[in-house]
Amino acid sequence: MESLSRISTLLETARDLTLEAAQSASISASSHPPPTPSPTATKKLLNSRMDREVLDGLRKVISMMSHGTDCSPFFADVVKNVASPNLEIKKLVYIYLLRYAESEPDLALLSINTIQKALTDQSQLVRSMAIRVMAGIRVPVISQIVALGIKRCAADMSPYVRKAAAVAIPKCYRLDTGTLPALKECLGVLLGDRSFYVVGAAVVAWEGVCPGRWEMLHGHYRALARMLIDMDEWGQLAVLRVLTGYARANFPAREKKVKKAAGVGAGAKAGGGDGDGDGFYSDESGDEDVIVAVARLYTHLAPASSLPTVAGPLISLLRAPTDIQHIALLNIVSIALKSPHPFTPYATHFLVHASDPPHIWKLKLELLTLIFPHTPTRTKNLILSELEYFAHTHDPALVREAVRAIGRCAQSETRNAARCLKLLMRQVESGTGTLVAESLTVIRHIILQNPAAHARTVVRLAKALDTAVNPSARASIIWLVGEFAGVNGGDNVAADTLRLLAKTFVLEGEAAKLQIVLLAAKVYAHYLDRTQSGAPVQEGDGEGEGEEKHPVALLFAYITLLARYDLSYDLRDRARLYKSILSTPSSTPLATLLLLAPKPTPQAPSPSTGREKYIVGSAAMVVGEGEDVSGYEPLEDWVSESRAPSPSVRDVAPVEGEAERRGVVAIKKSAGGGVSPGMAATPEKSPVWRPEGVKVQVKGKPETLEDFFKESEEEASEEETEGEETEGEEEESEEEEEESEEEEDDDDEEEEEEESEDEGNEGSKLLTQDK
Repeated sequence: MESLSRISTLLETARDLTLEAAQSASISASSHPPPTPSPTATKKLLNSRMDREVLDGLRKVISMMSHGTDCSPFFADVVKNVASPNLEIKKLVYIYLLRYAESEPDLALLSINTIQKALTDQSQLVRSMAIRVMAGIRVPVISQIVALGIKRCAADMSPYVRKAAAVAIPKCYRLDTGTLPALKECLGVLLGDRSFYVVGAAVVAWEGVCPGRWEMLHGHYRALARMLIDMDEWGQLAVLRVLTGYARANFPAREKKVKKAAGVGAGAKAGGGDGDGDGFYSDESGDEDVIVAVARLYTHLAPASSLPTVAGPLISLLRAPTDIQHIALLNIVSIALKSPHPFTPYATHFLVHASDPPHIWKLKLELLTLIFPHTPTRTKNLILSELEYFAHTHDPALVREAVRAIGRCAQSETRNAARCLKLLMRQVESGTGTLVAESLTVIRHIILQNPAAHARTVVRLAKALDTAVNPSARASIIWLVGEFAGVNGGDNVAADTLRLLAKTFVLEGEAAKLQIVLLAAKVYAHYLDRTQSGAPVQEGDGEGEGEEKHPVALLFAYITLLARYDLSYDLRDRARLYKSILSTPSSTPLATLLLLAPKPTPQAPSPSTGREKYIVGSAAMVVGEGEDVSGYEPLEDWVSESRAPSPSVRDVAPVEGEAERRGVVAIKKSAGGGVSPGMAATPEKSPVWRPEGVKVQVKGKPETLEDFFKESEEEASEEETEGEETEGEEEESEEEEEESEEEEDDDDEEEEEEESEDEGNEGSKLLTQDK
């Protein structure tokens, strides 16, 4: 009968596997999604007594959930399976509860007792799933039960369960803020966990529940820094973010690197430190998120001399996909706006490629201009040659940005302004409208930085009016000519340029006409200043019968007359204004102040100016661009020397009993060795972790661990000598000593030595000494 039962079971299993395989094959072969099962059939499966059918029904429900179908009508039928011993069924029921428990709180409460019992299950997977579901069911009534479950799981032997407890803490806090005291107690235990797998999740929970409570991290600071290299990516990101804020709030700022103290695993590598070895250990792994997080730490904590450490890893991200390149370039630009020196060796990595999209090559051109003044001559020549090449491409946007980049290069280093101006003058003479207009705007900025040295450049620009056709370009040239109208006492090209422009006034664009009228007003104002006559200009076309007028006065009258009948309201108003203030002698000083006032030197800031005020790697740095971003919280200011906490706050050791709770084996001294480094045995036989070098206050015992080790070795050698002398006697009286051994007291030290000597004859020879 037993064999028949086994055969029947095997056949049933084979049948189930065959049905599942056939169903999977039919689904994969079909190009359309499977039809939605009827609710009646699904409920029938959910209420079946066979686990296979229940599992099939749950899979159908979860599939419908993933397609957006409302599955709340199945709530009662699904929740009744929460007590199933089948692990797969439990998983699917828990997934369903997380989705629909909030909409059916009364029915969800019926499953809480069953889920709470799962916290004592033998499987760590079941226990972790249970606490996750309890915290994920957003029913405020069970907040206290969830808090008790978190407390229980925080002391679990499995790190997987303890991590689930840490993840559940923020959820429970959002469910009921009144549970904060209990959650903080659990959080303090989890932050001191010896598993980096748990500590990463605990740090994330600390950020969500009590950010800024740095006193909770004092005793765990060094442990966090040591565990950082072993954590997973998300744990590293959280710990780096938290330690960055911790350093600003607890370490005073320093301008120089601090040497790492001997014997300390985490030195002051990132600029923060209190002189006792505190600092950060940075993990420059291949992951882009961690690289950016380490770059943030170095940027906001370390001195500028340490930034080359992160320059290379950030540059390596430029070989990644486009989206990662964009984020990397934004962070590089943000750092380079304040400290461009670390990126100067990587100038060739910022050259524009043909496949680069606009948002990539814009940032590359900006970086070339930021590092330009700090690069050697050979690199400067390369950058200018590249920018000149890009200025002749077919893409108008790239032409505009390349020309502007040349202007920023000339502005950042005046020694190369002449070469930059020469490059731009070539663009003006090329005749391309967009290129000429952008080049003239940049040329105007360069000339105004040192007007006296560019008089001849203005003459060349005036000659270019014969070929320039772009209205914006012509307007820029005319404006520059007007700025030099008073050079050499009026002996310049301004009046002749005005004479030539008067002939084609009616054919010019509105922008050029406005500048011609302004040029006429400036030339006439300089004429009045030189003659100091303030003679008014008569109405008419300047051909009256009276005294012969000066050509400048005639030109001004003629231009204002032409503008008087123009179709542009703005042009007519400008001409009327200039004529009014220049026609009255008493208004001449006012006209001079209005027209001939010195202009401030124009500045062309970097397009990303303003990003540097945001935290490196933050979303605000990406989208801010100088504007305030709602919800953004900047880093705390550096704490002052007087307000910085004492370094001793980071010397807090775990409380007694913590070692036993974590499953630490009691210290035993063997004949060939001593206790583990950093551990000391107390009179109560309870091992308590202590930093090396800390005195162990035990009466009649050595005060330091070095003395303890030394004395232990001496005692061990003496005991071995005694064992050799009494070896012969032990062989003769072996049976008698074995009988007396059962009656001896465990606390008698001499009889324990005899017992261990007897056992030594059998090959073990271990000496047990209780401290």
